[in-house]
Amino acid sequence: MADPEQFWFPAKRYGWGWGLPITWQGWAVFIVFIALLVAGAFLFPPARSTFPFLVYTLIVSVAFCVVCYAKGEPPRWRWGDE
Repeated sequence: MADPEQFWFPAKRYGWGWGLPITWQGWAVFIVFIALLVAGAFLFPPARSTFPFLVYTLIVSVAFCVVCYAKGEPPRWRWGDE
């Protein structure tokens, strides 16, 4: 019998979305996400090129959300312990 799929990102206890990663793969994705955001601040300095920086940040954030959606617990509104 195959192991059940392990989620990289658990659902938050309250609200909609995901919490901090719980596997090394999730942590690797999270660290790459943060590194890309920091790199974007150097590639597109916000003081000089605000619009390109915002577009870059949006693209990186959407990519991160896609990974969270694919590898995290199914999203739904949560009200704590059920």
